[in-house]
Amino acid sequence: MTWLDLVAVPLLAKICLVCMFPLSAYDKVVHWDEALAQAASGPLPFPALLLVLGILVETMTPVMIVIGWYDRAGAFLLAGFCGVTAVLFHRFWEFPGFWSRDGEGRAHFWDFFKNFGLVGGLLLVVIGGYAPASQVAHHPFSSGPQAAEIRIPAAPARP
Repeated sequence: MTWLDLVAVPLLAKICLVCMFPLSAYDKVVHWDEALAQAASGPLPFPALLLVLGILVETMTPVMIVIGWYDRAGAFLLAGFCGVTAVLFHRFWEFPGFWSRDGEGRAHFWDFFKNFGLVGGLLLVVIGGYAPASQVAHHPFSSGPQAAEIRIPAAPARP
């Protein structure tokens, strides 16, 4: 395994996966009133507390994921945050004609599924589901076990 396999590619992938979250947290702080109004539009009580918790999750878990400090726990927490956010705040099905060109629910439709795309990527971090770059280079169009070079160790000789 090379430095590219072990450090560079996984680090770049993690940065790309989570780079928007600290910016989202910053946006919530700078535009507190709008963020609080959105939090209050959901079905959960204590919107200010939930907003503060959301800001903490969006600030801390990306750092955990990128530096590798409890990265799986951070990814699991952030995946849950994305899933809950999608279900509570992007309920596209509540808007009539959400699929129409000017339908208000259309943006919610895409935000809902983008959140679940992030959930999928974060769950790959949770399960350690990325292959070394060298294996991808050797088998660029394969996935799953057939892409990995499986080596079965020889049984030890019996005396």
